[in-house]
Amino acid sequence: MQLKEIDSQFEELLRGCIDVVEKKELRSRLENSLETGVPLIVKAGFDPTAPDLHLGHTVLLNKLHQFQKFGHKVVFVVGDFTARIGDPTGKSSLRPPLSEEQIKQNAKTYTEQAYKILNSEKTEIRYNSSWLGALSSGDIIRLLANMTVSRMLERDDFKKRFKSEKAIYLHEMLYPIFQGYDSVAIKADIELGGTDQLFNLLVGRNLQKSYNQKPQIVMTLPLLEGTDGKNKMSKSLGNYIGITEDPNTQFGKTMSIPDTIMWRYFELVSSYDGNRIFSLKTDVEKNRLGMKEAKELLAYDIVERFWGAGKADDARSYFNQLFSKKETPENIEEKNVKFDSGMELATLLKEIGFAKSRSEAKRKIKEGAVRINGEKVRAIPENAESIIIKLGKKIMKINFI
Repeated sequence: MQLKEIDSQFEELLRGCIDVVEKKELRSRLENSLETGVPLIVKAGFDPTAPDLHLGHTVLLNKLHQFQKFGHKVVFVVGDFTARIGDPTGKSSLRPPLSEEQIKQNAKTYTEQAYKILNSEKTEIRYNSSWLGALSSGDIIRLLANMTVSRMLERDDFKKRFKSEKAIYLHEMLYPIFQGYDSVAIKADIELGGTDQLFNLLVGRNLQKSYNQKPQIVMTLPLLEGTDGKNKMSKSLGNYIGITEDPNTQFGKTMSIPDTIMWRYFELVSSYDGNRIFSLKTDVEKNRLGMKEAKELLAYDIVERFWGAGKADDARSYFNQLFSKKETPENIEEKNVKFDSGMELATLLKEIGFAKSRSEAKRKIKEGAVRINGEKVRAIPENAESIIIKLGKKIMKINFI
């Protein structure tokens, strides 16, 4: 019975992972935990660099939740200290520092949003300023003695910047060392991160050895593509699905993802387990279920997780009414507007009477108050023949001529 339980845990925990260092050790620790009843300490760090989490962040949160289901302890590390440096991973230049107030506010929203997925009773929130801020100059010297400059320059981002003669600042080199020390401070058994974090996670593993701790298992997960199906999900690229966005927006954005990445979303951010995903794929392959219907199940699952079944039902009905059936809400006002490729959204809002001036319209757009086809926008969609535009209680169907 115990062997079957370990097999089941091991298979589910490995699902979706890219790197696992070391697999045999992971299985051994799972077995030992089951035998002794002592949970493993599973860590993931999140620097509060923006106020909201998006689905890309939930890839790690979902895996943490799996560990919780199997009885292990999750430590959600808020990088309020490391955020002052800024993770240089994937950056071709120095990241601008955040203010203390920004970091505090973002950290607060992160923890609130994380509990939409994690079990709050089984999650420990730790701020890495509590141990990194307490390091003495002697502690820091001892810490830095564990890393060479040549090893640090093996990082792909630093290597590229060094070759192109772009500046690399000394404080940036502290980032992976401080992140690694987080694992020492909480005595992590396992650390999770994106594939771009492999270097940082391995630093933590090596530091634990130096501090006479059992080195953590490193597990990386893929970076989730955004709604464009190409680039990593990012708020700056506008291809994100925010976990605090309203149900209609979440549903609509999920339905807009390309079919080619739909199964990755099922794998990485849905609540479906491996068997259920396999069954769903089989139904689609044998034409018992269409791709649209499968994607609708995905969109429903995502909205249900963050807003509940009632809101998910409403979002599905709204989407089908507005887009699938090509219907619009009853008594909606329609207007024909002559459109040219240079028209700005602010101009359109003023023209249809949604704003008294372009400056007012621009302010509303900047506030994220304007929705087109259920999504917050800053510009008119390209090649649109008609749109449903909403600002506050005002809603109108625009037919471009």
